[in-house]
Amino acid sequence: MPVQRLNHAVLYVRDVERSVAFYTDLLSFRTVFRIHADGGKVPEGAFLQAEDSTNDHDLAFLQIEGPASPQSPGRRPGLAHLAWEVDTLAEFQQIRGKLLQAGALAYELDHGTTKSLYARDPDGLEFEVCWLVPAERISEVAPVAFAPLDLDAVIAQFGADLPGGTGISAPAHV
Repeated sequence: MPVQRLNHAVLYVRDVERSVAFYTDLLSFRTVFRIHADGGKVPEGAFLQAEDSTNDHDLAFLQIEGPASPQSPGRRPGLAHLAWEVDTLAEFQQIRGKLLQAGALAYELDHGTTKSLYARDPDGLEFEVCWLVPAERISEVAPVAFAPLDLDAVIAQFGADLPGGTGISAPAHV
């Protein structure tokens, strides 16, 4: 697989606000956006960026209180998933085919600036493979989204060989 680099980590936490305070106060992360619970389908969450990062987020927290959901199957704090970047949509499509063939692809989401495949390894650990919209083209997409991924439409929009944002999917923080 042509995975190139780690993009971000998502953690399940008991208290999003406590975690945000810890990472912002001690490690100078900043909150770039939040999501609010919608009746169990999407947990409360916060997405943070490292001090000099231009990535749309480097660390995210999802709160795990309340009833069990597909987003928090273990119901305990810990790693939700790591996200790995690929350079082109052609590589992304190749990995999608391999994951489908192996029966490992769980779901696909269009996050606006990030196009994502979510899969599970043989132990059931979730990981994400993503392609980032290049910084000079992010005005063409919603900055934050949680929609089904239409890979054919994304390839039609950007082309299969356009290099992705490679860790730079947002303008530099001013």
